[in-house]
Amino acid sequence: MNQPEPKTLPIPFVPELDSVSEPETLASMLDEHGERRSISSLNWADEFPYQPLSTFSVAHSRTALYVDFFVRCNYLRAENYKNQSPVSEDSCVEVFLQPYEDGPYWNFEFNCIGAVNASERIERPNPRRLSDEEIARIRRYPSCGTRPFCELEGMFTWNLLVVIPLELIGLRYDGTPIDLRGNFYKCASKATRPHYLSWNPIHTDHPDFHRPEFFGKLILE
Repeated sequence: MNQPEPKTLPIPFVPELDSVSEPETLASMLDEHGERRSISSLNWADEFPYQPLSTFSVAHSRTALYVDFFVRCNYLRAENYKNQSPVSEDSCVEVFLQPYEDGPYWNFEFNCIGAVNASERIERPNPRRLSDEEIARIRRYPSCGTRPFCELEGMFTWNLLVVIPLELIGLRYDGTPIDLRGNFYKCASKATRPHYLSWNPIHTDHPDFHRPEFFGKLILE
């Protein structure tokens, strides 16, 4: 069976982002000038039917990719707080990026308090884990704060704004559009209602985000 054509996401160039450090101003700029998309592909609906509202706004500057995730959910969990801990167990958002076709890809995984699990991979086994120094270069602005907590039940809205340096994934922007590939995810594997959502659909029997063949097309304009 032929795979559907991957989605395409143009990512606007907003050079002013590099001169701003206040998260509220950054979020407003992304709302106004960025591209907003939903993370709404319910790829394994029979096994994992829960679908919290999940969106992101994205833009880039000369030096970094800016992504503002927004989530509305009924369960909120943030038990992991160290670098390279299994944040996908918690209320988690992720972006995977592959700068060059058939080259390595980077997985950037964040729980709702901004803890990071990030690696460079050719395939899922044998990752090169990012160092603490590399992770420290990723700016994170979590609306939930940074202290860990056990799962809460209720009605929650939260956002996480992340700033990923382009140099971390081997890119340098010189004003010429850059084509790359990637995907955006929302998950929580150990929540009361576990779920696995993606921006570009994934056609596998069971949840697996580490599938570059299902990445969408990204264009740094």
